[in-house]
Amino acid sequence: MQKKVVAIIGWGAAGMMTAASLLTHETNAEIHIFEKNSKLWAKVLISGGGRCNVTTWLRDKKTLLTKYIHGSKFLGSHALKVFSPKKCFDWFQGQWVPLKVEDDLRVFPVSNDGKDIVWVFEKLFHQHHVDIHFNEGVDSISLRHGPIVCNDGCPREKNFLIVTNKSMYQADYLVVTTGGNAYAHTGSTGDGYSFAATCGHTITPLGPSLNSFLSKESWPENISGVSFPQASVSTTLSDGTVKKETWPILFTHFGITWPAIFALSAHMSQEKVSKKEPATICINIDAHKSFEQREKEIFSLMQQHEKKELKTVLWLLLPKRFVETLLHIADISPIVQAAHVSKEQRKQLAHLLSWKLSLTLIARRPGDEFVTSWGVSLDEVNPSTMESQRCSGLYFAWEILNIDGVTWWFNLQSSWATWWVAGKSIAKNN
Repeated sequence: MQKKVVAIIGWGAAGMMTAASLLTHETNAEIHIFEKNSKLWAKVLISGGGRCNVTTWLRDKKTLLTKYIHGSKFLGSHALKVFSPKKCFDWFQGQWVPLKVEDDLRVFPVSNDGKDIVWVFEKLFHQHHVDIHFNEGVDSISLRHGPIVCNDGCPREKNFLIVTNKSMYQADYLVVTTGGNAYAHTGSTGDGYSFAATCGHTITPLGPSLNSFLSKESWPENISGVSFPQASVSTTLSDGTVKKETWPILFTHFGITWPAIFALSAHMSQEKVSKKEPATICINIDAHKSFEQREKEIFSLMQQHEKKELKTVLWLLLPKRFVETLLHIADISPIVQAAHVSKEQRKQLAHLLSWKLSLTLIARRPGDEFVTSWGVSLDEVNPSTMESQRCSGLYFAWEILNIDGVTWWFNLQSSWATWWVAGKSIAKNN
C-alpha cells in the first residue's frame, strides 16, 4: 500500500500540530513541511516575551467561546470539544513539558522558555522522519496536474502540485497553515490567501488585530512604563456598538499597549484609525472600582490628610508619575492642600479614574499587528474535519480562516484545536 503524501505549507503552531496529530493517528504517512524561514516557529517564539502563551486555563466552554471575535460557533461545534484547553494542557505535559497556570489563567512552560514547546515537535518529527524544507517557500499550487512518476517509481495522479522556489512536488493532501499578513519579518505575508483563492475559496475583508495604538495626546509619554493590571478600556465602533475589555494596560512613549488594548483592537479590525478618522478609547484604571467608590476613597483620604498637599495624598493610591499627569489633565494644582480641594474637583478626579480618562487613537503602531482578522469564509470549511468544502483533500484552520480571538493565547488554543482535528481527519482518510 502506497503511503499517503501530505504537504503542509507553513511551520507555525498550526503546521506543527497538524503533523503531530497525523503522526499520532497514523504513522505510515509521508509528510513534507514547507517553510520559507530558516528557523523554527518564528512567530510563536516572540509571543509572551519568548515564553510562549501555550493556551488558557479558562475551562468554562461558554465563557471561552466569548473570547473569539469571529468563529466561535465554528470552533464550539467540534474543535474545542475534541481538543479543549485542558486536553491541550494534558497533551503537552504528556510530551514531557511541564506547564504552569498564572494568575490571569495564561499557561506557560514552567521553564518560561518557548523553545521547550518547539522541542516537542522537533522530537516527534525526528523520530518519524518528517521532511522539513527550510528556506523553501511555496510559489504556487494547482489541482490535479496529471500523473507523474512518484518517488516509489509508480506513475500515479495526486490531488495537488506544489511549486516552490526550489522544486515541484505532488501530494494527496494539502494543508495550508500559513499565518495571515501580520509580522512579515517572521514569514507571515499572507501567501495562504492566494492559495485558498486558487482553490475557489472566498476571502473575507482582512484587517489587523492584536496591535497597539499611537495616541494624539502626548501625556502617555510622561508616564511611559506605568501599568495597571486590572484596567478596563472601551470604544464605540462605527456602527454604534460599544466594546469593552478588562486586562492589563501599559502606557508607553507612543501611546498605549498590553492585553486590554490588544483585545480591544480585535474588535476594531475593520475600523479606520487615522489622524483624519481617529478612534477614542475610554479608560478605567481599575475595573473593580466604580465612580462612587473612587470618590469615597479620595474623600476619605483627604479627610485623614487634610493638611497635606493633594499630590502627596494621591500618592497613597496611585503611582507618582501618574498622579502628576492626572492633576495636569484635571488642571488642578498638585500642591494645593487637601482641605482646599473642592467637591467638584474631587468628583472630577474620581471621574477621570473611572472612565472619563480617554485617548484619541490616530494610528495602529507600525509593525505591531500580531494577528490578521477575518480570512477564508467558514461557510466553505467543514468544522468537523477542517477540510475544504470546495476542494477535496485541502485543509485550512486558524489564522487563515475567519477565526480570531481577543488575545494571543486564545488564538493559539484555536490553532492547536483546529489542526489537531485536521491531522486526525487526514489520518482517517483512505
